[in-house]
Amino acid sequence: MSERDAQQVETVVFERLRGTREAARGLAIANGNLRNAVLESIAAGIEEHTEAIIAANALDLEAGERANIGAGLLDRLRLDAPRIAALARAVREIAALPDPLGQTVRGSTLPNGIKLDQVRVAFGVIGAIYEARPNVTIDIAALAIKSGNAIALRGGTAAENSNLVLVRVLRDGLAANGLNPDAIVSVDDFGRDGANALMAARGLVDVLIPRGSASLIQAVLNTAKVPVIETGAGVVHIYLDESARLDWAVDIVHNAKVQRPSVCNAVDTVLVHRGAAERVLPAVLDAVSRSGVRLLADERTRELYPNVEIATAETWATEHMTLTLGVKIVDDLDGALAHIREYSTGHTESIITEDVRSAERFLAEVDSAVVMVNASTRFTDGGEFGFGAEVGISTQKLHARGPMGLSELTSTKWIVRGAGQARI
Repeated sequence: MSERDAQQVETVVFERLRGTREAARGLAIANGNLRNAVLESIAAGIEEHTEAIIAANALDLEAGERANIGAGLLDRLRLDAPRIAALARAVREIAALPDPLGQTVRGSTLPNGIKLDQVRVAFGVIGAIYEARPNVTIDIAALAIKSGNAIALRGGTAAENSNLVLVRVLRDGLAANGLNPDAIVSVDDFGRDGANALMAARGLVDVLIPRGSASLIQAVLNTAKVPVIETGAGVVHIYLDESARLDWAVDIVHNAKVQRPSVCNAVDTVLVHRGAAERVLPAVLDAVSRSGVRLLADERTRELYPNVEIATAETWATEHMTLTLGVKIVDDLDGALAHIREYSTGHTESIITEDVRSAERFLAEVDSAVVMVNASTRFTDGGEFGFGAEVGISTQKLHARGPMGLSELTSTKWIVRGAGQARI
């Protein structure tokens, strides 16, 4: 597409976003009961259109297989009946959560009698750019509606058929309750130029949230003219400390790697204290190997467990998103912390230990969005945290960090109530 054509796309997208911005005002002042009614309509619409969603998704899966997008992305792309039912449940769970709008964050009364309250308000228009994840279309739209925000979606070519049906369900849910359906729009019909226009829409989009591969997120960060909340790739670690219980180590590592390897909270590297390696490592590696996990390990691990491939520096820096696991023996907790500092993307790290001092030191020194003790990294999830769903998992430190739910989709404003006071 020529530069002139791209500019024409930007003009059309901006006009569409002006309609979304207008619709956002109505959604922001809608009462909580009305917004919940919209969510119930959406949940019912998802269930009613299950067959249509599956049929559209089958077209995307066929195209993905032809394009050889890989097992990890195909798994994220897939919407079967159980996953669609889970989407409807998640929408209803979001509806059941407390309304974030109008919540008082803090307040005080000044000596002169003026009353101050800082309250939560909607952002306005949220933009979302993501790839091969049609579930995100529902999750982020439901969270946006509950928090009083309009949403502009760029769901990517890989899921275009699925998203076409899902966006229609979302817009129908708004219209059925008397709200402007333009509070939810997609720019997928403009392809990559639509995404570029969304990133350039300063003054029309209040915040942009990218969700996907490291390359997609970096491209948005480098290009966007609107504020961005960074959701990062997950190079995730589990450290088996010297006192790690064998049964916990086996179960947690297996769950964190095997349950759903294509997601960002799946473990990528297991670090093992040299004092625990002989005791725990064979059983841990046996368990994941039986589930088809490819093992990339250091020389110390291969001496203990020969059935591995030798890792490279690239292994430790890779978010595998497949049944591949890096394994490394370290001298002690210091060695584990040093490795995590060098290779972590700040997503999720977990320690398996019965030593309270090691646990507390790990919690204090690991600088990631979520830091765990004796738990699977798969729990880093908005649904598991009780948020109903999530927009993404933020690895930045401004405004939002970790799984992003309703409160992370709000800003605040100060309400000042006086009785004739004038400043002296």
